[in-house]
Amino acid sequence: MTIHPNTFKQTMSRFASGVTVVTTHYQGEKHGMTASSFCSVSLDPPLVLVCIARHVRSHCFIEKSGVFAVNILGADQLEWGMRFAGMKPEIEDRFAGIKARVAATDSPILPDTLGWVDCELRYAYDGGDHTIFVGEVVAGDVNEKNQPLLYYNRAWRELACLEESVMA
Repeated sequence: MTIHPNTFKQTMSRFASGVTVVTTHYQGEKHGMTASSFCSVSLDPPLVLVCIARHVRSHCFIEKSGVFAVNILGADQLEWGMRFAGMKPEIEDRFAGIKARVAATDSPILPDTLGWVDCELRYAYDGGDHTIFVGEVVAGDVNEKNQPLLYYNRAWRELACLEESVMA
């Protein structure tokens, strides 16, 4: 017996997560997509994972190029989250007007994100209709000035800061 897909989706939507844009390149073409399935795996060596649906273009690009970057979006970057999620179909080039740069793997790094990691693909695991890509972090940086963009209950959110004494 298996859980009904709608119940599974509703349950998983109650897990708040950060929003990232996973970028990659292959044969001179760059690609990016919004993803919330991202987490750290190991400190030594530094590994992260992203889960990418098999049917999306980024999947093929990561598989063939063996590289990807993960850009962690701030609350002020909602438009980028929507753009790279395909929610702005009038924007054909998702990188248009964004001064992306590259780091070690030549995957696009978006400007002024909360942080980013640049990765070389180490492992790929079957994850049903997704592939779990594990990358070794070869470069990265952090920006302390923003609040995170969150995704919760199928909606974009901002973090409400709690008093630090509550968290102690």
